[in-house]
Parts: sequence; C-alpha cells; structure tokens
Amino acid sequence: MRVKQLRQGVLLGVLALTAIWLASLIWGLAGKARVAIGQEAEARRQYEALEARKSTLQANLAELGTLRGKDAAIRTAFGVAKVGEELIVVVSPATSTPTSTPGFWQRVLDWF
Repeated sequence: MRVKQLRQGVLLGVLALTAIWLASLIWGLAGKARVAIGQEAEARRQYEALEARKSTLQANLAELGTLRGKDAAIRTAFGVAKVGEELIVVVSPATSTPTSTPGFWQRVLDWF
C-alpha cells in the first residue's frame, strides 16, 4: 500500500514539474510572438513611409524632367536670374504702436 502511494506521489510530482515546464515554454513562446507582432507593425510603418517617399521622389523626378522644373531647380540651387529679370522685395507694413505717457509709478521706477 505504501509503495503504491509513493509511486503515485512521485508520478504526480513528475507530472506537476512537466506541467510547469510546459507552461514556461508556452509563456516564452507567447512573449516571442508579442515581439514578432510589434516588429511586424514597425516594419509595415517603415514600408509605408518609404512608399510615400518613393512617390514624392518620383514626382520630383517627373518635375525635373520638364524644362520649367529644371529652370526652377537651377534658380533655387544657385540663386540666379534670367536676363532682364529684376529683384522684387516685399516689405510688410510697419506696425505702429500707440505712444502713451508713462504713469507716475513707471517714472519713479525708471529712476532706478
């Protein structure tokens, strides 16, 4: 009788240790899956950003393919003008601040 209980106890102990070991393996796999999902989302965001950049660069290349685009690129890069063109300077109107006489306390503070 004692031998049978001892065997059952050892068997239950081995089964419990096996269950704990399997649970830890599953826990580790779940953590790795979480990391993989996060990396996949980051890779997707980077891919979409690169696709947007690609379309922008293709539009810029198409614009540079025209005579007007080349002219604009040269003007921007080197600051040149065609013969007969003049410089236009746009100046914003000056804002006038109303002048007022300082108060008594302000004049006293100005002495210091």
